[in-house]
Amino acid sequence: MTLRNRRERYRSELRAETLTAARKLIQEEGYQGLTIRKLATRMECSPMALYSYFADKQALLSALALEGFEKVAKRFDSTVHRDPLTAVSRVLLDYIAYAEENPHEYRILFLSVETLGELKLSREDLQERNPAFGALFKRVETCIKAGALKGDPFAVSTVLWTAAHGAASLLITAQQFPFENRRLYAEEVVATILSGVQNRVIARI
Repeated sequence: MTLRNRRERYRSELRAETLTAARKLIQEEGYQGLTIRKLATRMECSPMALYSYFADKQALLSALALEGFEKVAKRFDSTVHRDPLTAVSRVLLDYIAYAEENPHEYRILFLSVETLGELKLSREDLQERNPAFGALFKRVETCIKAGALKGDPFAVSTVLWTAAHGAASLLITAQQFPFENRRLYAEEVVATILSGVQNRVIARI
């Protein structure tokens, strides 16, 4: 291995270690407890060493979010079905299940103003650089081509994601909500929104 390759490997490993430590710190102390200085102390390195990877706290949160998007997308990789509408349904249910199984990471991704509010993503970014949204978008496009859904693919995908996000947020933040069956609740939300979308032509938004 060349010196350059060793350096790149070291940087990659340190970056991954930093993200893992940041995630644990957020779980323990919340978003306000995360600072570059505190993270450096935990990792036993200098703050300047971390600043060479992340310009500030927002850059660190954005990196955590993008890493999370990739993890969500990997969950969708096995979501294949001959019926395109069923494939969309399964992606949405997998998305909600991911939130329930990884509540801290989901909060980092979608319930943190610092993270979600500052990520400047265009439509193209969401479709191409955000693997989680991109997976849903591709399945929606397949449904539209098959005539199962109608309208603008981005608009349809956004509406569907909104419903799944709402259900996921309720499930992980309202732990005392009197659900009799949490899985059935998720299934009903997805079935209801898909039924509604099937009966509409959703224009570009």
